[in-house]
Amino acid sequence: MKNTKIALTIILVFALLVAFFSCGSMGSIAEYGASIAESAGLLSPNQADILRKSGVAADSWSKAFEQITPEQEYYIGRAVGATVLSSYKLQTNKPDMIAYVNKICNALIINTDRPEIYNGYHVNILDSDEINAFATPGGHIFITRGLIGCAETEDALAAVIAHEIAHIQLQHGLKAIKNSRITKALSDTASAGSSAAGYDLGQVTETFGISVDEIVTTMMKNGYSQKQEFEADSTGMAFLSLAGYEPSALLDMLGVLEKNQGSHPGGFNKTHPTPAQRITNAKKSVGNYKVPDTRSYRVQRFVAAR
Repeated sequence: MKNTKIALTIILVFALLVAFFSCGSMGSIAEYGASIAESAGLLSPNQADILRKSGVAADSWSKAFEQITPEQEYYIGRAVGATVLSSYKLQTNKPDMIAYVNKICNALIINTDRPEIYNGYHVNILDSDEINAFATPGGHIFITRGLIGCAETEDALAAVIAHEIAHIQLQHGLKAIKNSRITKALSDTASAGSSAAGYDLGQVTETFGISVDEIVTTMMKNGYSQKQEFEADSTGMAFLSLAGYEPSALLDMLGVLEKNQGSHPGGFNKTHPTPAQRITNAKKSVGNYKVPDTRSYRVQRFVAAR
């Protein structure tokens, strides 16, 4: 029994690595591994069949992820947004500011690869002193009142919005959902290797059906990876330059966040790399963008909006 568990674990870990770093499908790899283990007497025919089916289930989810439609992405994001709003209240008494941040958003998306999505991009303000922002799949962007208060120019505020648009267009939220489901499913299947031959495959299938709300709660708590945050910064600077904003405004905004780090231990500090790390990374590419500095033309409307 011990050998069986070890064999299953090795096969599944190998399958996971190959599936993520090659073009091989999980189903074909699981089929191959199960056949070898069965021939060697390490697995019973029933246990080998469980392994084969788990690979097929992983393949099915992978294909389903690739085929997510813009409409499905929107509704997934709406469920995520509901999770956000279970912890925060919307600021509804500042309609002019809400209109202002949405105009900035529209100016940013017009020249991107995905200017049109199922229900459009929408920016809302969260009535919180916390310094934070969230973007869900499908175009929902939330910025806290505290973060808006940190912005010293329209370009700095645009940098925040551009960063969140980048998360949406790079589909970081969907990728987080996909990875967490597959990883847990494989873990469950590996544990099942030492179980009785009658192991219920439905337990694995159920793992793939974990609700979006539960997964996104974990995602919001842990934050995106450092690589994804750096990618959103870099892509956001490109969006800024395409819209005529000053890309270096991201560095200005990150500098303000760095100053507020000690007095605001939560918010962005919990879910993002440090501002210093992001500044160091952004400096590597900010020089690639040559945009006329027109920030002075936006001072009056920024002050009026504030």
